[in-house]
Amino acid sequence: MSHSYLVTVSGPDRVGVGAELFAALARLSEGGGQLSDVAQITIRGYLVLCAEVTTEDDVGEDDVRAALATRDIDRDGITSVVESVTPDPAQEGGRLLVTLLAPHIAAAQLEAVFGAIAGAHATCERIVHLATYPVDCYELVVRGSDHATLRESLTVVAQARGVDMAIQRAGLHRRAKHLVVMDADSTLLQDEVIDLLAEEAGCADQVVAITGASMAGQLDFAESLRQRVALLEGLDASALDRVRRRLRLTPGARTLLRTLHRLGYVPAVVSGGFVEVLAPLLADLNVAYLEANRLEIVDGVLTGRLVGEIVDRAGKARALERFAAEVGVPLSQTVAVGDGANDIDMISAAGLGIAFNAKAVVREHADAALSVPYLDAVLYFLGISREEIETD
Repeated sequence: MSHSYLVTVSGPDRVGVGAELFAALARLSEGGGQLSDVAQITIRGYLVLCAEVTTEDDVGEDDVRAALATRDIDRDGITSVVESVTPDPAQEGGRLLVTLLAPHIAAAQLEAVFGAIAGAHATCERIVHLATYPVDCYELVVRGSDHATLRESLTVVAQARGVDMAIQRAGLHRRAKHLVVMDADSTLLQDEVIDLLAEEAGCADQVVAITGASMAGQLDFAESLRQRVALLEGLDASALDRVRRRLRLTPGARTLLRTLHRLGYVPAVVSGGFVEVLAPLLADLNVAYLEANRLEIVDGVLTGRLVGEIVDRAGKARALERFAAEVGVPLSQTVAVGDGANDIDMISAAGLGIAFNAKAVVREHADAALSVPYLDAVLYFLGISREEIETD
């Protein structure tokens, strides 16, 4: 029969303490002990290092203590404790990654989150503080057998406590998401391109009215887009350059793109906007994948018509699928980020769908929601820490 013992070493961190512990446990292994798990955390120079050791009947708790005594571990304020442990039924089941994000995460918010975890008969195995600015972000590794109840309970808490949250299956696949597809207007960009073009054409009020009718369900996106573009008839193509110069990237957009490129991810943009405006901008940002609508231009003037198939809600999802095939990754290894109803199919199809400052109907279809104004917060849902983001 096997037995398990938990060895906990704690106190002011010092050079070599880990080597001393594992040297002692290596000595124990010669007598039949086996190292089965290790965890460590250091906060403000205070160390907690835990090792689980499994032994057979002829190796007991006193033998574990004797092995530790062969090394000079307990000094300079550091102490080691050995205790017998038994399997915890709550530790059974699969792991989920729970990412919490808010301008500041207080103890009361964590209390509610951990209450939901306990209420689902789950346990938290690890906590990592991914970022302290410009937002606060924690990643939890949670183990439990009833993932459906756990997801539901955590989602309720997140909404009630004002915390953005992503809940994902744990595993290497999370770091393997190689394609990140973003909407342009009000996601990658702070602006709506069609509104800026309408200002250039002197028809801003009419375009706003058509947009409102579309949002009210009186027009589908394709028809509303045709009507809005028709109002641009006669606009000189030079206005496209002026609009492009006015576009403002969302805070964190450059950081997001720079980090994705450095870590080997492929960024892409799928937009209901226009290639003629977006393509030069994205070329400057080193984004090679773009799907958007095309304006018809004849003799340097907009005709008020579109060329080719309209990129609508379904078209965005098809573009995601095509880009994934071109990059060579399954949809489970894609991320989609958007804010509008047109992004719902794309967000639903992706391995991780993120609603960025979106309306409730979009959040309902997303795996995660961000309500902070920083687009680079998407990186935390990929497990990328602020330290990694700022590494040159």
